[in-house]
Amino acid sequence: MEPQFLHIRVLLGIILGLAITTLLKGLARFVQHPGRDRIYWVHLGWAVSMFILLTHFWWWEFRLIHVHAWTITAYAFLIVYVVVLFLLCTLLFPDDIGDYSGWQDYFQSRRKWFFGIMALSYLIDFIDTTIKGSIYFESRGPEYPLRNLGFVLMCLIAMRTRSEWFHRAFVVAGILYELSWIYRLYDFVD
Repeated sequence: MEPQFLHIRVLLGIILGLAITTLLKGLARFVQHPGRDRIYWVHLGWAVSMFILLTHFWWWEFRLIHVHAWTITAYAFLIVYVVVLFLLCTLLFPDDIGDYSGWQDYFQSRRKWFFGIMALSYLIDFIDTTIKGSIYFESRGPEYPLRNLGFVLMCLIAMRTRSEWFHRAFVVAGILYELSWIYRLYDFVD
């Protein structure tokens, strides 16, 4: 393993570890204090979705060993991408929701921030993939740009609507699609 890759992977791992810690600590609150706050399953669904996304990112990192010439641009985009994922986790589980009537009220009041940053993460992912070159971009297949565009559009709708039906459908469809995407692309590491 090249020292440059190892150095980059350590910083990514630290930030990803903080993001996963934020999610796990947030979920542990429901076990530690089961009657304190009413659970909102859409909120929990996005927490599960973020956990899947973070573990997907960590798995995907194995492929970075094939990048032999690192640029500061590629490195910066990876760091920005991971920081954005961390921010999404902190939006899901803030230190205190005392100003809100519960998790549903909190999530709905922060949906513009959450889905705006999530849309940004898909745009960053697209730019990052483009930076890695046409061969890498094409290896994602024709579904990749449609996937990212679809998620960005759904996030823009989610920012604007309070519709429970939409938010429930989006989180369930998002989780199922992401699991399918991961399995189809990364069942085995090369």
